[in-house]
Amino acid sequence: MDTVAVDRFEASRPRLASLAYRLLGSAADAEDAVQDAFLRWQAADRARIEVPEAWLTKVVTNLCLDQLRSARARHERAVGEQLPEPLLQGDPMLGPADTYEQRESVSLAVLTVMQRLAPVERAAYVLREAFSYPHAEIAGILDISESASQQHVHRARRRVAAERRGGDGRTDPASARRVVEEFLLAATSGRVDQLVAMLTADATAVSDGAGLAKRLLRFTDRKQIATFVRAGFRPTPAKIRLAGGAPALHVADVNGAPAVIAVVDGRVRGAVVLELRDGLVAGLCGIAAPARLARLDAAWQQHGAESPAVASW
Repeated sequence: MDTVAVDRFEASRPRLASLAYRLLGSAADAEDAVQDAFLRWQAADRARIEVPEAWLTKVVTNLCLDQLRSARARHERAVGEQLPEPLLQGDPMLGPADTYEQRESVSLAVLTVMQRLAPVERAAYVLREAFSYPHAEIAGILDISESASQQHVHRARRRVAAERRGGDGRTDPASARRVVEEFLLAATSGRVDQLVAMLTADATAVSDGAGLAKRLLRFTDRKQIATFVRAGFRPTPAKIRLAGGAPALHVADVNGAPAVIAVVDGRVRGAVVLELRDGLVAGLCGIAAPARLARLDAAWQQHGAESPAVASW
């Protein structure tokens, strides 16, 4: 392949990876889809491709749709969806992030809701909300009518709005950090009543059970959530052995939301991502499965971190 063709693809790679991540909820799967698209780009008669960016977008979208429709994906949805793979703020796979809709489309809460959408609905929603494609182009990418594209996006928006627990994304970083630090203090000190008081009335929590549970753990009662959080942050010899040591707890941004990151010897062992609304916690997402933390861990090691909020358990 000539260098011009390679350069053209590489110029599109970040956008394609961001598209695939939103569709699949997994950075590793997104990278695989983009690499498959590169192989197809290599094999294609590029002289017949009038608009390479549009062609590549369609290829990546369809590769992702094939995966979402696969037997493996159907099985995962049947037994309970996986949590999305969290990404540290600044990861290029999170872009574009210029508008509220673009930032919202990559939040863990919305990525989780999108797992319950039909694949074509999910693709139409992502193409419209995150990449501002007109319905005519979405119809061409998905091989559907323009009116069908409008209907898919409308249904997806309604479903996302109905299931969202967070606010409007306008909490400033300093205020968000104060809320997370207060929440972390209550969680590590055992103040369950204070934890309850920091939760919205409709708060929800979901966890992969330290990466050991076969099904996701879900909680919708504030007292249950607070008790679960306290148990999760209570140090025990078994937890320390599982983590490989006593973790330091850092506050960071993950998928555009404040999070607590547990780090042992510079390696990320877990993350709890919080949704905030009006100064309270509306949702929590706990992820500790090593396969879901690989990219976050790599970014953490590369960029380093500020001093921990809690130096050691």
